[in-house]
Amino acid sequence: MEKTEKEAIRSRIDALDQELLNLLNQRQTLAQAIGRIKNREGRGTLDFQREEEVLAHLMHLNPGPLSPSALRNIFREIISAAREVQMPFGVAFLGPEATFSHLAALKKFGRATRYGPMSTIQEVFTEVEKGKFQYGVVPIENSTEGIVNISMDLFAETSVKICGEIYLEVSHDLVSKSGQRADIEVIYTHPQAHAQCRRWLGTHLGDIPILEVASTGVAAQKAAKNPNAAAIASAFAAPLYDLRVVEARIEDNPGNVTHFFVIGADAPGPTGKDKTSILFAVDNIPGALYKTLRPLAERELNMTRIVSRPAKNEAWRYLFFVDVDGHTTETQVGQALEEVEAISAHFKLLGSFPRAAGVENLS
Repeated sequence: MEKTEKEAIRSRIDALDQELLNLLNQRQTLAQAIGRIKNREGRGTLDFQREEEVLAHLMHLNPGPLSPSALRNIFREIISAAREVQMPFGVAFLGPEATFSHLAALKKFGRATRYGPMSTIQEVFTEVEKGKFQYGVVPIENSTEGIVNISMDLFAETSVKICGEIYLEVSHDLVSKSGQRADIEVIYTHPQAHAQCRRWLGTHLGDIPILEVASTGVAAQKAAKNPNAAAIASAFAAPLYDLRVVEARIEDNPGNVTHFFVIGADAPGPTGKDKTSILFAVDNIPGALYKTLRPLAERELNMTRIVSRPAKNEAWRYLFFVDVDGHTTETQVGQALEEVEAISAHFKLLGSFPRAAGVENLS
């Protein structure tokens, strides 16, 4: 019997899959060889600069119809598998599983990585600073709710560096055991998720008490143990904790995005598309902040973010956190930061790192 058109196409796909499998294993063999060289040189497994170059090159070559986001997802996992055969490393995040910090970590490092869920953001910093985990992923700012204060304070208090960044789309679902709104007697939520869904909750479930917990993952865990409870969590939490969606996408503002930093001890090399993050304090005199930022303006360096936090050790003293485009190895950036440091009452370089290519979606 002659093959149907569909069967013929499937046969071609099977042949291509076998070819892909052979090529992937060849790539893994080469990755192992690179790993042995890195070990001889005393270098770590992760090379942010090289990985960004690989992804950028592939994005440039991609003729389609494979979408850019699909391409990044596929090769992120291929690169993650390559790291695993070289030398596995650990990544800490605010847990438990299915928090947005966890999802951001997966987007950056892939699934072939050892992950450590931590109960607090401070614990993520501590475990990375002690070297128990090579990297951590921490939220730094949300597009609707602003900065995450505890993360900012810990950058001032610890020795960790910023090695990378992730922008992640954030969408909240209301989930419960039954998936029925009538069964809900209490809602568990993280404070940030609560704030991002406040209008919807007030309109649709205004008489239901809200209990705030440490993370969206913890909220899902609690809802899984109580048939009369619901949680505000990511779409990934429902299947993980055997929950059903009561209502999808209950966030008040579509296009909600959270900015995460990757923390560690590394100092990634320049990629040509980088950011540098610093913090500094100024004296309490007229024009002090203007004078401190002037070296950046004089060199036409783009300042992408500036936020302030009270210094913990001195009343009415403020720390300023600033991100600028460029890498410290670039002459203009390096000279500007030397001047800023000379002017500042306190100065700390938090790190130079590859700029995120864009916002990662949840799919």
